[in-house]
Amino acid sequence: MFRGSIPALVTPFRDEAFAEGEFRAFVEWQIAEGSHGLVPCGTTGESATLTPEEQARVIRVCVEQAAARVPIIAGCGSNSTAIVKRHMKAAEEAGADAALVVLPYYNRPNQEGIYAHYSALAEASSLPIVVYNVPGRTVTDVTPETLGRLAQIPSVVGIKDASGDLTRVTAHRALCGQDFVQLSGNDDMALGFLGMGGVGTISVTANVAPRLFADFHNAFLSGDRDTAMTLQDRLFPLHKALFTDASPGPVKYALSRVRAGFPTELRLPMTPPSEASRRAVDAALEHAGLA
Repeated sequence: MFRGSIPALVTPFRDEAFAEGEFRAFVEWQIAEGSHGLVPCGTTGESATLTPEEQARVIRVCVEQAAARVPIIAGCGSNSTAIVKRHMKAAEEAGADAALVVLPYYNRPNQEGIYAHYSALAEASSLPIVVYNVPGRTVTDVTPETLGRLAQIPSVVGIKDASGDLTRVTAHRALCGQDFVQLSGNDDMALGFLGMGGVGTISVTANVAPRLFADFHNAFLSGDRDTAMTLQDRLFPLHKALFTDASPGPVKYALSRVRAGFPTELRLPMTPPSEASRRAVDAALEHAGLA
């Protein structure tokens, strides 16, 4: 269903407004470079600072520009179940193929609350759901056992796992079934994640290096481990550099280096990356052969 390199797209802004023209060109470039799917309005897309109207527009523009050439997994997360329902309704109306739904943050529900959250969303929408587990941002963590329960809901089809625990891939295969879609949420762990049985990555790095990261996934998934390892070594400094300051500051800076004129504007409380972070990005781009 979903596999390979799936960039969590940045949202370009100019003068505090959604830069639709740049975004359409960016989506076109991503598809031309071989990305296997797209995620608009994820964390990297600064979804937390988008109005509901902007979020719906960004998703709709992404779907329109992609024109069914690759699947669109729309970021729909919130710490309010009712708000996620509205986001999912808008995403479904726009023609998205699935919803990426982060665990409720700040509220810190227990495991029963997590199950109830996704169960209610599944009842309210026919849109397939990809659970997004990122304890470093949400504090809340879905256990493999709870995910196994959720996997019994037909529309809960996969997980973006940014827990950092590679052993969970095997645990999820046992509890959720081998057809349950497992996507890494950590670029630097993508090789190990695929080796454990994952099928792809929802990626920050793929914003900047879509061809290389798509080639990495194509190589690994086709059994060419030597090529995958070579590309892993080439991309690894970039995986690390893009998180040397608060994301998406470094990745927007990196994009301005590989796509001339790409806007680096961020919405508060995000601020531009430090000089040290920019130097790390510059060095990583050079190592990857992108600058």
